[in-house]
Amino acid sequence: MERKTYTREFKREAAQLAEEGERSMNELAHELGVHPNTLYKWRQAYRADSENAFPGQGNLKPAEEEVRRLRRELARVKEERDILKKAVAFFARENK
Repeated sequence: MERKTYTREFKREAAQLAEEGERSMNELAHELGVHPNTLYKWRQAYRADSENAFPGQGNLKPAEEEVRRLRRELARVKEERDILKKAVAFFARENK
């Protein structure tokens, strides 16, 4: 059985409809053709960060992207530090 995928716009609109509360979550989920638990999760994600909700597959929220960038930079700086430590040790041995 193939897993259904929904666009970001569909999820945002569904979450907005759920937020309005004009219909029950079960009714709305049935109308949209999704499981009620899925709709609850979408609403929760939308409430947490409506602007950056549902970034898509492989895409990160801006804060997560910043963390990823900083981790890469930290790894590079640690590598440079280790190279310098080895160079200092090498030249210290040569001078004796």
